[in-house]
Amino acid sequence: MSNSTINDYKFVIALNKKCEPGVVINAASHMALGLVGQASEEQKQNMKFIEFTDKDGNKHANISALSLIVLRAKNGELRKLRNQASDKGLLCVDFTETMTGGTYLEQLEKIKSTAEADLTYYGVAIFGPKNEVEAITKKLSLWR
Repeated sequence: MSNSTINDYKFVIALNKKCEPGVVINAASHMALGLVGQASEEQKQNMKFIEFTDKDGNKHANISALSLIVLRAKNGELRKLRNQASDKGLLCVDFTETMTGGTYLEQLEKIKSTAEADLTYYGVAIFGPKNEVEAITKKLSLWR
């Protein structure tokens, strides 16, 4: 079991500020699933998933004790953020316009035929040590 505290790690999702709310909510949901899906067992422990119990004894499971900060960014800032996270070895998932519309097979073909420089990023989700995540996200604004 990891000895990290809730102050040692951080989740951040940065969303394209030019996209409609429904589009970025969908992207954020996919990216959150992707972060957990690719996380190692140690990373999952550091994500601090806990169970909440209400007054009636009902369990509300697998909610992180960590904050999840939602930021807004331009497409170029999202691309830069993705690259910085990757360079630092942080757990990172992105979601692009090519990942929407049609079937997943059509989406795979669409992204395969699109250069990275031409991708429209809907968002980037990151998990990692708080100081490393904050170093690459500090210039972005909160989503309001």
